[in-house]
Amino acid sequence: MQVVLQRVRRASVSVEGRVTGAIDLGLVALVGVGHASTDDDARWLAAKTAGLRVFADDEGRMNRSVADVGGGVLAISQFTLYGDASKGRRPSFIDAAAPEQGERLYASYCDALTVPCERGVFGAHMVIDMVADGPVTMILRREGGRTPPTTRA
Repeated sequence: MQVVLQRVRRASVSVEGRVTGAIDLGLVALVGVGHASTDDDARWLAAKTAGLRVFADDEGRMNRSVADVGGGVLAISQFTLYGDASKGRRPSFIDAAAPEQGERLYASYCDALTVPCERGVFGAHMVIDMVADGPVTMILRREGGRTPPTTRA
């Protein structure tokens, strides 16, 4: 699974002109599910999301979590995180999980969050409105119980 987190001052998601989820201070979580993703990955990423210290403390240092600041998470399913655009001009999505698995693990991630969670609509065309704060953007990955290594230049 992959989760792209964006720190926001406020955010909302709409489907067909109707708001399905909205938060004030918090994190927008774009959630992608791959073939090897598991329920354990969803729970691990939810715990990491809730505990990640990306909000400023009284001295301006990123030392507080979304839970510490009383914020929420707006979780939006995003299968395109598994898009591969390395060949040609049209991305391939063969690494994304089947819709049934994707929907189940997206829900598992949302349910495992220990902070208030608003949601988009799985599989729908969504319009996201957000005011990014920072900007602070983090990418979290865990696949099949393992965290992929990072590369450093």
